Amino acid sequence: MRKSSLFTLIAIGVSSLSSAQSSKPVPTQIAPTQIDRDLFEVTVPKLESLYAAHKYTITQVVEWHLARIHRYNGIYRPVETVMEKDALAQAAKEDAESSSASHGPLWGIPIVIKANTSIKGQITTDGWAGYIIPRKQLIAPQDATVVARLRAAGAILIGHTNMPDFAASDTNRSSSFGRTGNAYDVRFSPGGSSGGTVTAVTSDMAVLGNGTDTGNSIRMPSATSAVIGVFPTRGLVSTAGIAPLDWLLDNTGPIARNVTDAAIALDVMAGIGSSGHPTPDPADPRTADSATKAERGPYTNYLKPGSLKGKRFGVPSFILHGRDVPFQGLAATVSADAAETEEEHDTTPLRPETRAAFLKSIEALRAAGAEIVFDDNLLPDSFAKTASRVGTLPYIREGTESFLKNYGPSYYHSIEEYEKFTGHKIPEVISGYQQTTDRRGLPAQPPSLLESDPSAQANYYDPREKTLQIYLDTLDRYHLDAYVYPATQMPPPDETMPQDGGISGGPHSETSWANIIGVPAVVVVGGWYPGGLPFGLEISTRPWHDGDLLSWAYDYEQHTHYRHPPVLVQQGLLPNAP
Repeated sequence: MRKSSLFTLIAIGVSSLSSAQSSKPVPTQIAPTQIDRDLFEVTVPKLESLYAAHKYTITQVVEWHLARIHRYNGIYRPVETVMEKDALAQAAKEDAESSSASHGPLWGIPIVIKANTSIKGQITTDGWAGYIIPRKQLIAPQDATVVARLRAAGAILIGHTNMPDFAASDTNRSSSFGRTGNAYDVRFSPGGSSGGTVTAVTSDMAVLGNGTDTGNSIRMPSATSAVIGVFPTRGLVSTAGIAPLDWLLDNTGPIARNVTDAAIALDVMAGIGSSGHPTPDPADPRTADSATKAERGPYTNYLKPGSLKGKRFGVPSFILHGRDVPFQGLAATVSADAAETEEEHDTTPLRPETRAAFLKSIEALRAAGAEIVFDDNLLPDSFAKTASRVGTLPYIREGTESFLKNYGPSYYHSIEEYEKFTGHKIPEVISGYQQTTDRRGLPAQPPSLLESDPSAQANYYDPREKTLQIYLDTLDRYHLDAYVYPATQMPPPDETMPQDGGISGGPHSETSWANIIGVPAVVVVGGWYPGGLPFGLEISTRPWHDGDLLSWAYDYEQHTHYRHPPVLVQQGLLPNAP
């Protein structure tokens, strides 16, 4: 575990020794059982009430969460970089300002940030060993937009969370830090690529955090770990300052233990102002229309009991059939026959135990007053086939170049400069495929700029618009409010055992179509597998209806109360897992 400074292990319950304290009286001795009881599974509103009552200082709360990281990070390994010195300094600063009249909505809330999201002065590892080479590290010159907004809201950044290299995996194993284990059983995968954040949040190492999602990477890990994962409408939240895997598919959103905290965090990340409108970010052109298209915030206003009553949810038949959409699609250079072969190869059947968990989870929707619609013609296999032709691979280099230009360190600001300075190649997964074939052995178009590529209409714009229109037309034809489906096709795999003859690639899902068309989705705790691992239920709806989406998630949560925290261990079975 790398740390931004040396630390002294702080025992749970020890009162702060910081000289910068609130002017209000606070307890000098706090029994461990008392602080544990108050802070374990604490919500943002509850923590703010504890601060208002002057029961704890921010420093004490930050110390409590840091102590949990120190206690359990050696086993589960969700936090790659512990920012102890900076976190305690910021906590002391906020303690000293506690008597001021107003605070941000996340004032004093300890949070974690995924390691592909820039934090000024910290290494943006992106999960890759190539960005942590001594004296050649990718040290962020400025905060990502979401980080700046979270800081401005008063959040305390306590760590960067582990993730697979470039976010390009369904499990959470990185060359920069190693493997993250599932908090409910360390032998099992937490999913990827936001597996570090979900494990830290579900384990009470932080109150909430951010994830990123290029094909399922907020939603699938949230499903494995009994947390709420929000995939906003693309353009609601800026991705500027986040190292891209595929900038045309990337998104970022909050991960929290409950819907209320997720809604509060989404308000902050979207820049919801006093007018209730999100704040566009000039550094991310896709946010330009957010203020006029998004539902008016704050999103906490949508969290009302009874929201599910009378709503109609459709189940996409292609997901039940196991028909997948190849990640990053199939560009126009790929023939119809080759595309059909690749689509068949990517098929991931819905496991019987996951189907059973899904059917049980939708009974809770019905009990809350919703109607569930099954029909073989409701987003059939042909929908997945159409979505498969949205090809983004030719354009991935453009995103990496833009990121390094604006968020790279002083000694390199492009792929070429990185390779010259370090003597290492940036892998093609983010630099583009220069050969005649891509990673799948399919015909590859050389790296191109989307704005000037004459093939962009056939590769991207036309099939994307067609896919989105089918999605919306189906909602209209069946009079649906949303779609509902399993967030994964299988339970989290046991990574001590071979999976399909090799090292586990993590639990897989068939939800990358949401990234392709940019529609909002949320994962809620949908129940539990017989072995004790979580099952996640996913809901998606029309673009810019993020408030409605959260209202349904909230009502489901209030009806079911499925979440329970993991029981963590201090000795594990896999201290040196690959």
